[in-house]
Amino acid sequence: MSATADHAEERTNPAARLGFQPEQVVQEIGYDDDVDQELREAIEEFIGSELVDEDYDDVADAVVLWFRDEDGDLTDVLVDATTYIEEGGSILLLTPKTGRTGYVEPSDISEAATTAGLSASKSVSVGKDWSGSRLVTPKAARPKR
Repeated sequence: MSATADHAEERTNPAARLGFQPEQVVQEIGYDDDVDQELREAIEEFIGSELVDEDYDDVADAVVLWFRDEDGDLTDVLVDATTYIEEGGSILLLTPKTGRTGYVEPSDISEAATTAGLSASKSVSVGKDWSGSRLVTPKAARPKR
């Protein structure tokens, strides 16, 4: 595929825009009947397999985390999610948009991510009801030579 086609796919495919890669193992946490099914399907199509659920017992490359204000303590949920992914892996934190039931304040997301040892790399609109924050785990310190 050409570089031009790659860039076109990034603009049109939300999974590519969100940083997912083909053949990644992506674990989904917080699934409920209010999630954005189109986004889920786009991710599955792009990675070439189904999302694995919370019972997956191996390490994933990335996590899709649906979180609503009433789902508990965001910091705890993020800390738990980091145990499921590879060093340097990412968590796509999806929260309801402003005015929707379960909305989470951006300052709460930032504080929880920092406390959980994650870095926010970008926020993005991912549908009419959900906003996404891409959070990354720190990479292990490389040994000095």
